[in-house]
Amino acid sequence: MRYRVALVAALIALSGCTTAGKGGGSFFASNGASGRTGEPAVAGTIIASMRGGLIGGPIGSSLSDADRRAALQAEYRALEYTPAGDGVEWASASAGVGGEVTAAQPYRVGSQDCRQYTHSVSSGGVKQTARGTACRNPDGSWTPLT
Repeated sequence: MRYRVALVAALIALSGCTTAGKGGGSFFASNGASGRTGEPAVAGTIIASMRGGLIGGPIGSSLSDADRRAALQAEYRALEYTPAGDGVEWASASAGVGGEVTAAQPYRVGSQDCRQYTHSVSSGGVKQTARGTACRNPDGSWTPLT
């Protein structure tokens, strides 16, 4: 558990370095963040930085707190680690609840990297999709644009 938290914290810290310089370096630090809901310290940091993400809107209104946490972690993993067009799936412990987040190619606005993304949620046999954009902060966190 401590190893996972330290690994994710190190990846977040290092990922802040990948976009700060001009040229060189890869946007994606790795494709292996664990993002499991059993990591409360990491989950709390991700949730705080995402300010509710797309799941904080109407598509997440019927989800439990645990479901929203899993969905926000998927949003973060898609924005931070996943190549454009690859989906990050998440599933709840609740039967029939889950979703997928897909981020587009990153682009630069001033000194910030931004990405458009979609989040599809299925709950009770109903699928809803929301679209949005998030930009990366100097500390490595992502802030959705409103």
